[in-house]
This record gives sequence, structure tokens and C-alpha cells, in this order.
Amino acid sequence: MRIKLIAALLFAVCLHLSAASFSQNITLAEKNVSLETVLNKIEQQSGYDIFMQTELVAGSNKVSVNVKQQPLTKVLEKVFKGQPVTYAIVGHTIVVKEKQDKTATGANTQTMLAPVYIGKVIDADTKEPLIGASVGVKGGGKATSTGLNGAFKLNLGTDAGTVLVISYIGYVTKEITLSGNADLGEIQLKASANAMSEVVVTGDVAVDRKTPIAVSTINQQFIEEKLGTGDIPQLLQSTPGIMATAQGGGFGDSRISIRGFSSGSKKGNVALTINGIPVNDMENGSIFWSNWSGLTDVTTSLQVQRGLGASKIIIPSFGGTINITTRNTDTQKGGYISQTIGSDGYEKTSVLVSTGLTENGWAATFQGGRTKGDGFADGLNFLGYNYFFNLSKVISPKQTISFSVMGATQKHGQRPERSIAEYQNAPQDIKWNYYLSVKDGKQFNPYNNFFSKPVFSLNHNWVINDNSSLSTVLYATYGTGGGGSIGAPVGGSTIPPRVSNAYSPFDFDAVQKANAANPDGSASTYLYASHNDHAWYGLRSTYNTTVARYLNVSAGFDLRYYKGTHYEEVTDLLGADYVFDQYTAGNAAGSRSGDINNPNHRAVVGDKIDYYNKDYVESGGVFAQAEYAKDDFSAFITLSGSGTGDKRVDLYNYLNNDPNQSSKYVNFFTYQAKGGANYNINDQMNVFANIGYITKPPYFDNVFQKFTNSINTGTVDEKLFSYELGYQFKTSGLVAKLNLYRSSYMDQSFSNSYTDNTTNQIYSVNISGVSEMHQGAELELHYQPIKAITLNGMFSYGDWYYTKNTGPATVFNDQHEQIGSVKAALVKGVKVGDAAQTTAAFGLDINVLPDLRLGTNYNFFGNYYSSFSFANITVPGIHPYKLPNYSTWNLNAKFKFKLAGLDASLIGNVNNLLNTKFISDGFDASATGDPANLNVYYGLGRTFTTGIKVKF
Repeated sequence: MRIKLIAALLFAVCLHLSAASFSQNITLAEKNVSLETVLNKIEQQSGYDIFMQTELVAGSNKVSVNVKQQPLTKVLEKVFKGQPVTYAIVGHTIVVKEKQDKTATGANTQTMLAPVYIGKVIDADTKEPLIGASVGVKGGGKATSTGLNGAFKLNLGTDAGTVLVISYIGYVTKEITLSGNADLGEIQLKASANAMSEVVVTGDVAVDRKTPIAVSTINQQFIEEKLGTGDIPQLLQSTPGIMATAQGGGFGDSRISIRGFSSGSKKGNVALTINGIPVNDMENGSIFWSNWSGLTDVTTSLQVQRGLGASKIIIPSFGGTINITTRNTDTQKGGYISQTIGSDGYEKTSVLVSTGLTENGWAATFQGGRTKGDGFADGLNFLGYNYFFNLSKVISPKQTISFSVMGATQKHGQRPERSIAEYQNAPQDIKWNYYLSVKDGKQFNPYNNFFSKPVFSLNHNWVINDNSSLSTVLYATYGTGGGGSIGAPVGGSTIPPRVSNAYSPFDFDAVQKANAANPDGSASTYLYASHNDHAWYGLRSTYNTTVARYLNVSAGFDLRYYKGTHYEEVTDLLGADYVFDQYTAGNAAGSRSGDINNPNHRAVVGDKIDYYNKDYVESGGVFAQAEYAKDDFSAFITLSGSGTGDKRVDLYNYLNNDPNQSSKYVNFFTYQAKGGANYNINDQMNVFANIGYITKPPYFDNVFQKFTNSINTGTVDEKLFSYELGYQFKTSGLVAKLNLYRSSYMDQSFSNSYTDNTTNQIYSVNISGVSEMHQGAELELHYQPIKAITLNGMFSYGDWYYTKNTGPATVFNDQHEQIGSVKAALVKGVKVGDAAQTTAAFGLDINVLPDLRLGTNYNFFGNYYSSFSFANITVPGIHPYKLPNYSTWNLNAKFKFKLAGLDASLIGNVNNLLNTKFISDGFDASATGDPANLNVYYGLGRTFTTGIKVKF
């Protein structure tokens, strides 16, 4: 309550200061005083910043002025009358500058660089301000970004360079040679579909007041100040329609939902692209954020497109798309070293070195980092390494080529969702981990994740002529790793004894003794790792041309090949000699287990066990987009088509000489058609609308029946019909956006998993033919009452529900064996779970001092329903449990200083400041609505980080 009151008071003070600062009426009574004295008093009354060089005002004349409640401009005219200097107003800044000598020539005039430069970055065509554009010194040095009105102020001091580089995602980078004039005026950037002056393909980006979609963009400064120990999803919590949770709290285990569409496994409907490369899992569309743990260190822009988005290729983006752009040739020379420590043993060391763009056209950037910690809960220890390398070459003024490799390797502990009662009774409270264990006298967690996924890309950009360009990216990614767990053969146990009570660790020392005592040497309990290795290759090329004065057309192709290898591997026999993996056959599909080619398999460490299959996905597509822009009107239409083929090879359920060991390719043809228009009513207001119909192939697991090569003939393409209306109001200090959307999602197929608390078994439910409605309204606000204060807010209301009954639903255990099914799931009218349908946020950032910035963020989540098992919705009127509403506060601070002559900053973050206890994820398997039957993840309690970054 106290924090909320403080926030309200700060908001009131900001409004008061804003009213005072924009009144611009001046009262002065001065006689024979210095120009500097008068200007300082004008600064105090007007709220405008005054920038002046001491050398310029030192020789000015004395000033006498007597005015009462006069407009600012009239007072300035009187003050500067007869002076050897003059002034200019740029944004909210008054700049004192030297009067131009009309008789002087450029050859005879010696200029002096000003310590402070100001200007405004705008779109060259629409003249709209570009918010968050990067402005920095070429070759290294100081940098800043533009504010809500596109204006910037760069204090170069004694570090002044000769050339400024201005860049913005989706626009051609511009360089400006500095002179003695501190006012750079309006700097126009030209929009480009591929930003051809940049080496890295930036993907399908959206441009404010031009691209008719709902979009939000955050820059490097926001990432640096707000991230703390979080993942990329946590950065987007204050965006309308978005919800992110840390799930069990494991390193990189976050998930994100956009407008009720999830990024989770086997139902991924949020797309992630990095420099135009789609990186969602090819089989199930999911995003594993632990694979991109260090990406924030090299991200220059992170753009979220909600709804249909601007993507031309068919990707799993029914909910929205997250586009990440990394460093490239516009990177400044230099780098940084940073060290961060935090709660729960958190440590992160990161280094970045960049050559900048050399005179011979080369640029190279390397970034590497190491992150470790104990994790918020017991047994969530983690260790990760991340890396990024880019080597670029400007071949000619019209051609660039770039090679990049990025990735991360990590291992971290995990935990399953458990019942509320267990957490309430556990001495560790929400830090309790069901799987915490002891082995060889040391803490141990058998439930873990480990993975490594480097991504290699080669980009080529070619400006063919003034009207045409070609952009191509060839990429490959290789993933290896999986998750560890406890296994048991028939008659064994996956629930080891505990050291003492139900909340004490599992005792694997006792398991080893029991296994060693087995007379036949076999294991009753063992440890295994489920591997999900893959190799993935892709090629994407886009040709862009202007066919008429106001019409731009782009077309291209997108090719992808994927091979996934899936198996379980014995990792620890726990004192036994082998695991007896006997083959058992059943008449029902999906009821087999073991290796038919080795029916009496005695598996040892390193052997495959239980299942072994290879999945192949091939796809190829073409796309075309036409964009029309004239004056205040812009519009686009996009058409694309794609063919996808899925093949499964099963090396465990089929004999090696059986032709059915390899399935035939199952082919799907999908397409998308979407369009939209934007109209700028005036300088302050614009409206837009979009509409689209998209189809995409079902995910791999739904193409084949019950973990066999039998083709599921009932599987069809998933479909989305969506439309949206948007309105924006923008002034120099205020941006307000309102979006209304309605999306009908049809013929969805997926598999969701849950844990049975009695048997400790993980079950999955396969379901097809699911149809949902996602509709709602989103409001987003940015307000800057004065230069030092920025307020952000949003409110999002959704109404997401299932539109018809569906089925059948089939239940499998964690050995891929079918254990039950129902003919129909009566879900019509049931709310879609797994994400809060009502969210709100408030943010406040204050530049307390030129070198001290403080910030706070508040997030609210409500109208939040748990997910459920479709197999249990067999009677009408059942509704899953509705989770309690909750809210959290975060704080952050950044202090800039000099360290041995280098720019340094101290950054601090406190997440969940009030240590609020809340349920972040809930799974009501029985769908009874009874909290006693609910499995949950609790959100993370209070965490903090403190870090220092030194730039060189």
C-alpha cells in the first residue's frame, strides 16, 4: 500500500511539473547582468534546458530586461537582441550558437566542435519522429538514443569525434560529419525493407505510423537497466497482451504467451527470429530460452509484433512474433567488461570486443559470458557459457557479407509442479524441490536439463541499383542435449526412498545399496537422459524493388531441412551392472516398449534405452508482398505458400528389415494471405486495420499415431482468421495506442503434459480439432511530462475461450504407452488457460542526476485460468481452477561514473520487491476447479543483482 501511495504521489508531482514546464511564460526584472545569468533564470522558469559554450557567451553584452508573464520566444528575442550570439529551440532545449558570418567562406573559417549536440531523428518520407534511434560516435565513444519526440542530446565533452552514426531498425544508417554548429536539426532516415547499409538481415520489422500492426520495440538501454537475472520474456512483461513466467525457476526455463497463444512445447504459437532466422523448434514450435541466454548482451533492438505481424514467411506466429536484431557493422570500436553478482549465488561475467568498421571495410565483434548460480529453489544449480562472433566485410558500397556464430551451452536443475498442500507443508516453503536428492553424500538433482545449440549464418546484401536490392541468409544450427530423470524397468520404482520425511531429499545412496544387492545384477532404479538432438539447415532470400513511385514489391523463397534424433540414454546404473530393457509387444498401437531388434537388451551406461527414433521435416515456400505508401496513407498485402513434409524412422518398434521402419513423407500445403492499411489523420493521430487468414501444418507428434509410424489420417492444417483495429495519438510528450483484435483459431492439435502426484508419473494428453476464440483490447501509454521523467503504462483485457467440443483425447505415460482415451472433450465455453487474460503495468523512470537514473515497474495479472487435461472434460459445466490475481513491483538503478578514465556504470535490480507469494502457473488435471487437485509453480520471491560494466 505504501509503495502504491508513493507511486500515486510521484505521478501527481509529475503532472504538476509538466504543467509548470510547458507554461512558457517568463517574468524577469534584471539590469546590467551577464547573458549567462539571465539564461539560467529562464531555464529555471521555463523548464527548458540551456546549452551554451563558455567561449561563446564570454564576450556577450550585458543584458537589461523587464518583462512580466511574457511568452518565452518574445523574452528570448529581447535577451539576444544586439548580441554577438543567437539561439535555436530544438525539442525542449535552447541552444546558444554563434551567428553566421555571411562574408566568411568555408576555406577561411576554422570551426570548433561543440561539447553538446542536439537534433531530431525523423522518417524521411512521413516526417514522423523515430523513438529509440541510436546516436553515437563512429569508431567508439559516447552514444545515446532518441526520446518520445525523436529528439536527442549527446554530451561529447572532451571525447568529441568527427562523425556521428545514426541508426534505427528497418532504416538505412546515416553518418553526419560534425562541425561547430551544435544544432543538427532534423536528421532524416530512409526506410528500407532490409536496411541495406547493414550487414545483418534484420528480418521483417515494422515501422511506426506506417506498418499497420500492433508493435512494441525496446532498445539496449532498457535491456541493460531492467533485465537483472531474468530471461528475454521477463523484459516484455509490461507489453500489452503478454505474460511471462519462470515456471519452475530453472535457468532459461521461462515461457511467454502473447494474446493467449503460448510459446510452450508442442503448442508453440509465438515465433522467435534472430536477424531474420526462425529458431522455433521445427517439430513442436516451442522456444527454449536457455539456448539464447547471452543474446541480450549483443541485442541492439527487440521488437514484439502482436497478432498477424509483418512476417512474410510462414512461421508459428498465430499469437505474435519476437524479432531480435544483434550487432553488426554499425557497432562502435571498443567493448566492455562486466561483472554481476546477485541473490542465490548468482554470478555473471561478460566481455565484448569490437573492431568497429575499419577503413578497409572489415568489422568483427566477439562476445562471451559465463553465468552460474544456485537458483531460487533447492537443486536449481546452473552453469552456462554463451558466445557470439560476427565477422563482416563491406565488399563495395553496394555489397556486404557477414558471417556469425552464436549460441550457449548450459546445464541446470529443474523441478516439477506439485500440489499447493505440499508447498504449504514443506519446511522450505516455495523453495522446496520434489526432486532434491543426495548421492555419494552430496546434493544432487536427477531432474535436469543440458543443451548446446550453436547457430551459424552467412548473410549477403546487395543493392543492385537505386530501386532494387537482394538479401540472402544461409544458416545452420546443431543442437545436442536433453533432460535427465529417474527410470525403472518393469517391477522397478521411479520413486526412491527419502532420507527422512516426505520433504527430505531422495536417498540415492540407499538406491545404490539396493541395486548392488540384486542377485541378478540388474537395476531396479537407474538414471537416464532423454536426448533431443537435431541438425537444421535453411536458406532465405528476398528481392526488393520499387516498381512505381509509391509502390514497392518484395518476393523470395524460404527453404528448411531438419533432422531430429530422439532417444533415452542410460547415464547412471546406480550400483547395478545393467538395466534389463526387455521388449514387450502389444496389440494396441503405442503399447510396445523396448527394442524389438534386441528383445533381451541389457543396457549399460551410454546405451540407448526405451525408444529411439529419427524425425525429418522438410519445407519450402515462396512469398510476395506489395507495399503502397503515399503521403499519409500506406497499405500492404502479403501472399505466401509453403509445402511441408514429415517422415519418421523408428529404430525400436520395427525390425531393421521391416520396410515400415521408415514412414513415407506426409505432406501438407499451407498458405497465408494478409493485408492492412494505415492512415495518418494528422501529425498527432493515425489509425490502422489489418486482416488475414493463415494456415500452418500440424506439429510432428500429431502427424503420426501414438508414437508409431502409423499416419494419423485425421490430422489437418491448423488455421487462423484474424482482424484488428488500431489507433495512436502522439505528441512530443505523449504516445497513446489502442488496439482491438479478434482471432479465431481452428483445428488445433497439441499434447499437454502433467504429473500425477500419487504415482509421480508424467502423463501426456494428445488432442486434435480444438478451436478457440481470442479477442480483446489493449491500451499502451508513454508520457514524458518533463525531460527527466518518463511514465509508461498499459492495460490489456482478453476474452479467450474454446468455441466447440472436441476429441477424441488420448492419454500416454512417460514410456509412450497408451493408458486411456475419451471420445469427446466437452470444452465449449471453457476459458483458455495458461495465461492471464487481464494484465496491467506501470513504469516510472527518473533521471535524478545526469549520471543517476532510477526506475520502478509494477505488473498486475488477473482473470487467470489454469490449464487442464482435455481427457477429464467429459461432462458439461466443468471449469478449471481460476488462479488468484497477483501483482509485483521491481526496482532498478543505474549510476554512471569514470573509472581510470573509462566510462563505467553500476547497475542494480530488485525483482519482486515486496517478496509477494503468488502462483505463477497452475495445472488442474481433473478440471474440477478444486485447489486441492491443483499442481502449481510458485513465482520467484525477492531476488536482486548488482553489476558493474566498464566500457573501453
